[in-house]
Parts: sequence; structure tokens; C-alpha cells
Amino acid sequence: MPGTNPLYKAFETELRVRPDDIDMFQHVHNSKYFDYVLAARYDQMELNYGMSMERFMENGYGWVVKAVHINFKRALMLGDYFTVKTGINEIDDRGCRVKFIITNKSNNKVSADGWFDFVMIDINTGKSVLIPDDIMEHYMI
Repeated sequence: MPGTNPLYKAFETELRVRPDDIDMFQHVHNSKYFDYVLAARYDQMELNYGMSMERFMENGYGWVVKAVHINFKRALMLGDYFTVKTGINEIDDRGCRVKFIITNKSNNKVSADGWFDFVMIDINTGKSVLIPDDIMEHYMI
């Protein structure tokens, strides 16, 4: 994936546009792209990284969105199958930047791309915490 750091893996999840994703202009509402990336990351955390969100929470940690940037390129429509490819671009002691590309499977064209900045928090206090070394190592190739 362009722009991802070669030290980290990229993964892909397939999803489909549902009727409740459609807005009054008959295409996917912009807010749904945010949901698509978060849904893909949730699945990829367990299936590809082997470290589910539930496991983070059992250990008292969580990931929250600090900032997000989305470039909308082509609309997705009702029934479209698409892939969400994500990969860590950079990681530091408190968080990471995850890049993503959403591609329509019918024409292999990019519908949206961008990045999310996530911060690790202590779920009991809601405050950011240093990412433990074992978690940092887990995300590297």
C-alpha cells in the first residue's frame, strides 16, 4: 500500500454497502467511510494481528481516534462490494497513524483514502498512556 511503512504489515477486509449506509443522494454517506475503516481495523486486530480489541480492554487499554483525514474520490453505491486495506504508517510511544484505502471491487477504483491517528488510553482513567514494549513489538513485522 502506498505510504505505509515497510516495518508494518497491511491487511485487507471485504465489506458490502448496506441500505442504511445510503444518504439522500443515493450514495454512501460520508460518515460511513469512517465506520468502514473502524470495522475493518476491529476485524484485522483479531484476525491478522492476533490481538483483539477485547484483549486490549482486558489488559486495561483502548485505542481512541485523535485525528482523521479522508479523501473522497468516487462514491460507493448500494450493494457495492469493496475492500478496506489498512496498515500502520508510523507508531510512537503513545499512538500510531494508520493509513487506509477503500477500493470498489467492481472496477478496482479507489473510493476513498486517508489516515487515522490513534492514541492508546488507560480505559479506567481515559488518559493516554505509553504503549508497552511488547505491544510495539507485536505490531512490527
